[in-house]
Formats: sequence, C-alpha cells, structure tokens
Amino acid sequence: MTDFNRPDTSPKANDTGIVLDTDFAPATGTTGESTGADATDTAAGARHTLKDEAAKLSAKATDKARGLVDEGKARATSALDEFSKLMDDAAGSMDEKLGEQYGQYARSAAQAIAGFSDGLRGKEVEDLLADAREFVRKSPAIAIGTAAALGFVLARVVKAGVDTDPTTPATPTKG
Repeated sequence: MTDFNRPDTSPKANDTGIVLDTDFAPATGTTGESTGADATDTAAGARHTLKDEAAKLSAKATDKARGLVDEGKARATSALDEFSKLMDDAAGSMDEKLGEQYGQYARSAAQAIAGFSDGLRGKEVEDLLADAREFVRKSPAIAIGTAAALGFVLARVVKAGVDTDPTTPATPTKG
C-alpha cells in the first residue's frame, strides 16, 4: 500500500497518466535474497522432474503401442485363420471343377497360411520386430517395394473413405 503522506513520495501527473516516485527497492521475484546456488538447485530439480515425467510418458506410450500391436496381431491371425478355412473349403470345389491337382494346391496354400498364422500367434512383439529388421537387412529392395505397395493401398483406402464421406451431399447424376 502506498503512503502518500510520506515526504519522498508524491504522485505527479504527465501526459500519459500518473507517475508515482517512490523509494521502494526493486522486487527480485522471491521473498528473500536469492543466490546462484538456489537457482541452480531449482533448475536441476526442474530438469529431474521433466526427465521423470518424460520417462513416465515414454513408458505409457510403449505400453499402449505394445497393446495395439498385440491387438493387431490377434486380428491378423484371426483373419489368416478364416482365410485358411475358406481356401480349404474351396479346395473341395476345385477338385470337382478343375481337377484334384488344383484342389491339392489350394489345400497346401491353406496349410501354409494356417502355419504362418500359428507362427505369428506364438511370437512376441520383440520377436516380430527382430524378424522385420532381419528381413529388411537381407532384402531391402523387397522391403521398399512392399512399403511402397502398402502406402499406395493405404492412400487408396483413405481416398475412398474421404470420397464416400456421408456428410458430403451427393451430387445428382445426369442421365
């Protein structure tokens, strides 16, 4: 609170407003005298807290990613099992229509897909990542081609989803 009755203090008017001449010491931002060691300790504490929080967030993100990968793995193995069953069922009609040799090809493919699905189901996330790294190291051209093909397919799926957005009004066709 300002004491206007003190002899060293008097408000003065100028063009921009009132100026108060006081003999107060400038504020340092703390209630006491601050030393360089206190500031260093505070900075170190803040850095330590930030590192701890970053480690916690990283652990949460890693756990979430592992959960998503496990869920994706379960979905993929389920889809592969279904596809294997469909191929095995189709092998019977191939026997009748195309010949036993083609039916046997379908059965072999169904067994290979089922085996791949079982192998995928039995692996942990770290094993799958190690396998992927090894595959890329051994066959970089195939890995790049596969990534490009998957990117193209994903772009087409996203574009198709945007094109069929239900909030976009349909334009009538002439005909």
